[in-house]
Amino acid sequence: MSTQTTPVSGLSWKEVCEDPHLRDLPYKIETNERGQIVMSPTYAWHGKFAFRIAQRLEEIHPEGESSIELAIRTAKGTKVADAVWCTADRWAQIKDAYDAPVAPEICVEVRSPTNTDVEMAEKRALYFEAGAEEVWICDSEGHLRFFDAEEERSASNRVPDFPDQLDV
Repeated sequence: MSTQTTPVSGLSWKEVCEDPHLRDLPYKIETNERGQIVMSPTYAWHGKFAFRIAQRLEEIHPEGESSIELAIRTAKGTKVADAVWCTADRWAQIKDAYDAPVAPEICVEVRSPTNTDVEMAEKRALYFEAGAEEVWICDSEGHLRFFDAEEERSASNRVPDFPDQLDV
């Protein structure tokens, strides 16, 4: 079973992960549909929110697995969800992959000031296409928005008691 298909041109996600020159960069790294590396700087609060969300998801749903910075294979390259939660069955499918061949049930993006509405909508669509049930967007103030494949929701369907505001 292949863990990554090689793009028409550019690097596979496996090659990106194994490249010693790309380790320890202070940027979030993803690839686009041509296998080109896309780097985005992040703020300290970005990682803190991702961690808090993953930690809270694991506390609320200990029967599943949560993680941060999970690479997901999409139709437009490898995208890295800032936080995720998935069932034990889905975790078994993705835990050994360089980039997950199927998206976790919940994918969370912590939106940086440089992210556009178009970029966030595209990532949501890619995660849903890859198998996500919900995509959450967290802004720089810790406010969460919840989406299923059809529309924005006032709360998560899978985790209805998850707060829509994190402590800053």
